[in-house]
Amino acid sequence: MVKLLPFAPIAALFFALTLTEMEQPTRAESLEGLVRQSLSSESEEAERAIARLRELGPAGLQAFLDRRPPDLDPSEAAIARWRRVLDRLCQQRDCYASQLYWYTDWERAKAAARRSGKPILSLRLLGHLDEDLSCANSRFFRVAVYANALVASRLRDRVILHWESVRPVPTVTVDFGDGRTLKRTVTGNSIHYLLDAEGRPLDALPGLYGPQAFLTWLDRAVPMARQFARLSASERERVLTEYHRDRLETIQQQWRGDLAALNGSPSPALEPIPEGEPDAETAGRLAVTKMVVEFPVLEQLGAIERNRQTLESLTNREFWQQIARDRADTARLDVNSLALMRDKNPAFDDPEQLEAVQTQFEAMMALDTVRNEYLLHSQIHQWFLTGDPTATRVSTLNDRVYEELFLTPNSDPWMGLAPENIYSAIDDGGLSPQPGDRAIDR
Repeated sequence: MVKLLPFAPIAALFFALTLTEMEQPTRAESLEGLVRQSLSSESEEAERAIARLRELGPAGLQAFLDRRPPDLDPSEAAIARWRRVLDRLCQQRDCYASQLYWYTDWERAKAAARRSGKPILSLRLLGHLDEDLSCANSRFFRVAVYANALVASRLRDRVILHWESVRPVPTVTVDFGDGRTLKRTVTGNSIHYLLDAEGRPLDALPGLYGPQAFLTWLDRAVPMARQFARLSASERERVLTEYHRDRLETIQQQWRGDLAALNGSPSPALEPIPEGEPDAETAGRLAVTKMVVEFPVLEQLGAIERNRQTLESLTNREFWQQIARDRADTARLDVNSLALMRDKNPAFDDPEQLEAVQTQFEAMMALDTVRNEYLLHSQIHQWFLTGDPTATRVSTLNDRVYEELFLTPNSDPWMGLAPENIYSAIDDGGLSPQPGDRAIDR
């Protein structure tokens, strides 16, 4: 028997929603009726009801959860059908464990953000969030982050959720020749963007983070986004610059502190990141107005890069692993995530096997968290701090992230899996179709 995960009462988990006129159910329909029809064995009736509940937004999802028929057949097939409908309404796989509504229409997400006064949290991933085989990190998000009860509550309360697929995720199927197959994704990464109601990037969290680290970021970045929305255009630039400058300094000082603790002796001193304005003497020596504007940025960039190179040169693989062990509390799975893991794999009913997998998974998340924060997130802070124009539009910023940080540029249809200088001894290099035969869908 498949069991539903234990959750607090739905009323305690969901905030009250005000529907616009477009989102109001008509007189000819009721929320109770739509929920009942969505679970109907009549496919056309069910499809119409599911589409209508989805159109109603988060309120349609809440109606489905709150008004589930009390006489729902407890059979495994009936529960599976209920979950499939829920995934359709959420547009997220395993949504019964997170109960989060995700917009997939960009304009509707922005409209919801404007109505609510909340920023947008936009996930960009390979594949689709409502499919089992989306990219690995998005699958880990569903289990470790979105299913975490505290994270899910924060996300519902504080942001408008949106996801968009960057491109299909590569998959590989291994056929063992005796009827058994093994299917896995091969490569791919994902990133969460914090955006204002017009879609301007304010911050971005690249790759996998543990749930506690994810919460820490939300608790820091969302208040900044709300402050940003209340300011004038000139004040916004100042606040955003100060935010990213402070985060860079904090990350580098934390990294230095980690190395000092591991080495047992003080690490090399870091250069202070210069303030945003040159002093009067320096400015007087700069003959070109444009240089007066650019000089502080160049100074900051130089100090940041030198500090980064110093810290990275001192952090070997053993140090990364030790830092991750010291930050293990950033990647602890809660009871809801563990319940989802058991539900997805019956083998984990064995407590010893679940504990072994949990230990390995948490260690991997902690390592990813610290490396992504120190190496990738700091680079994103740097792009914002230096006023890089690619950081003002989510599409161009995302292209740069996938090209320079994730090393899977959209310009490469094979995503680095078919390098030109590697000989495979397979006809046509195993590529089908050959490059240029037809466009690769993105």
